[in-house]
Amino acid sequence: MRFLRRRQGLLDAVVFSGGEPTLQDELKQAIAEVRALGFKIGLHTGGSYPSRFVGLLPLLSWVGMDIKAPFTDYGKVTGTPASGEKARESALLLLASGVPYEFRTTVHPLYHTPDSLLQLAEELQQLGAKRYLLQEFRSQGCTDETVSLYSARELLDDAICGRIGAMFENFSVRRA
Repeated sequence: MRFLRRRQGLLDAVVFSGGEPTLQDELKQAIAEVRALGFKIGLHTGGSYPSRFVGLLPLLSWVGMDIKAPFTDYGKVTGTPASGEKARESALLLLASGVPYEFRTTVHPLYHTPDSLLQLAEELQQLGAKRYLLQEFRSQGCTDETVSLYSARELLDDAICGRIGAMFENFSVRRA
C-alpha cells in the first residue's frame, strides 16, 4: 500500500493475479483498499470460486478470465472434477455484471484439438460472450518436459481462427 500511495496519479490501475487470486480470503478487502486510492481494478481469474467472484464484481473495472476447455472437458485440463461447472457459472456472472472482460484460452495440443476449440468457442458464444482471445502456450518457465515439447502453432491456423473469429465481435490470437 505504501508503494501504491506513492504511485497515485502515476498509475491508472492495479491488476490482481497470481495462481488464482480468489483463493485469498482478504482479496475483497485488498481490492477495496486499492480502489479507495483511486485506482481502477483488474482481476485475472480462472473462475474457480464463483461464490467469491460474485462479491468482487462490483469493485472491478476489468476481468481477464481464463477458460481452459469446453466446460464438460475441464477435468482433463484441471484434474478437478466439476471445475467446468464453476468456470461456467463464473463466466455467466461476469457476463451479467456488465464489467468489461476478456475470455481467453491458452491452447496446447495435449489439451485441445480443432474440434474442442470450436466447441469451446460455440459454448462461449451461446453464453453471450462478445470478446475472446486464443493464446499460444509458451514453454518458458514450464517445468514439465512433456508439456514443454509441444507447440500450439499448428492448432491456431488461419482456418480455425477464421471460424472462431466469426463468432465474436472482438477476437484475436496472441502468439508466443
